[in-house]
Amino acid sequence: MKEAIVSAGPKVKIVDSSVPKPNADQVVTKVIYSGSNPKDWKVPEWSGDKGVLNQGDDISGIVHEVGENVVEFKKGDRVMAFHEMMTPGGSYAEYALSWKHTTFHLPKNISFSEGAAIPLAALTAAVGLYARLGLPEPWSPASKASSKTPLVIYGASSSVGSYALQLAIKSNIHPLITIAGRASSHVEQFLDKSKGDVLVDYRKGDEHVVSSIKSALNGAPLLHAFDAVSENGSVENLAQVVDAKGKVTFVLPGKDYPGFADTVEKSTTRVGDVHGDLKDFGYVWSRYLSKGLEEGWFKAQPQEVVPGGLGGVEQALKNLKDGKASAVKYVFKIEDTPGAGSGQ
Repeated sequence: MKEAIVSAGPKVKIVDSSVPKPNADQVVTKVIYSGSNPKDWKVPEWSGDKGVLNQGDDISGIVHEVGENVVEFKKGDRVMAFHEMMTPGGSYAEYALSWKHTTFHLPKNISFSEGAAIPLAALTAAVGLYARLGLPEPWSPASKASSKTPLVIYGASSSVGSYALQLAIKSNIHPLITIAGRASSHVEQFLDKSKGDVLVDYRKGDEHVVSSIKSALNGAPLLHAFDAVSENGSVENLAQVVDAKGKVTFVLPGKDYPGFADTVEKSTTRVGDVHGDLKDFGYVWSRYLSKGLEEGWFKAQPQEVVPGGLGGVEQALKNLKDGKASAVKYVFKIEDTPGAGSGQ
């Protein structure tokens, strides 16, 4: 099968590999579409030779083979899956490998392209909101009679931010104070101004962002902030508005994030935890996201199908590195890869 190996640059090399075999708890999927994420170019640059591998983690396709302990899925099922990061069998290939607990059914009303835009970013949003910030989950939403629960989502037009926004709405969390830029219209469609939701345009400068957040709070303390950017001024701005008793979570690891009161609870949202100590969390949320897609209250980030299948991965990752993607997920139709289907 054809497989794309990503190295620093980003550079991508298409190679011939064997179709992966599942262990007892894994699923092998024939990939129809693969998604992409900013980490796909970042990890090879941060990790050196260790990061030179198939970095794709968003699988969308048809089940090819399952392990002996897999009972929820069978050959021929339409699925999405979050591949375990930094392991063989990624989604930049004709066949990919996933654990059964982070594989979920793709509803009939959702396309393979849409499915490829969801797993990693949507699970990241869930980990941030519920495992790190401790907000009420959608099946036990905040009471409409309860006091307001302001939440800042910084980078609300990104895939993670957009999914966090949709999940927060399902949890009845308001007011939602969203920070976005040139893709503001994508964010505004989700907001309910009658509940105090606002959009703040970061392009107007840091002072505008800080003052607008304070204005939207209307005197209430900010106890929850989800920083889906974690650079370019977002941290410094949040440090000026998060209450001393508040919680803030970031998506980029390995930083100190200074400027907050010592009592602020800071955390890093690592989606890879669903393949570690948040395994049950990943199981429940994978299935709940599938339910949300089927019912229509959870929607995929808009997609741009990159020409050339895996041959388009390098340019797409360069675009991500250069900040050219705005409220869009780059996805790849694997059968469009030169030489795909010619052998396994």
